[in-house]
Amino acid sequence: MRPTIYLFIAILGLGMVSASAQEAVAPKTGQSSLGPVLTDSHGMTLYTFTRDMPGFSNCNGPCAAEGPPLLASSDAHASGDLTIITRDDSKKQWALKGKPLYLWSKDSQPGDVTGDGASKGKWHVAKP
Repeated sequence: MRPTIYLFIAILGLGMVSASAQEAVAPKTGQSSLGPVLTDSHGMTLYTFTRDMPGFSNCNGPCAAEGPPLLASSDAHASGDLTIITRDDSKKQWALKGKPLYLWSKDSQPGDVTGDGASKGKWHVAKP
């Protein structure tokens, strides 16, 4: 019985690795009530943060809990307006023309845009 349990745990663990790696794929275009927006691989709206500078994220700690960064794999390749920056923690993050991209913690389904204008206008949907 134990080998079966260990095999199940190993397979479950592989699934978790696969799911987290999926988040590292390049953003795509999706639809929202605000029109076309950039989304992650699950169709969740992406945002930019006005306190960021091109090529640099100022959203760390509690800010990154509110707006989790859209991470890129170490072997991801930038293309066109989609670029990749390196965060303070050395992780790679997708960016639009150098502006880091984030999810919004209060969006619950694809197409949600609850983060647009949040925190006194510091967050905006990322438009393709």
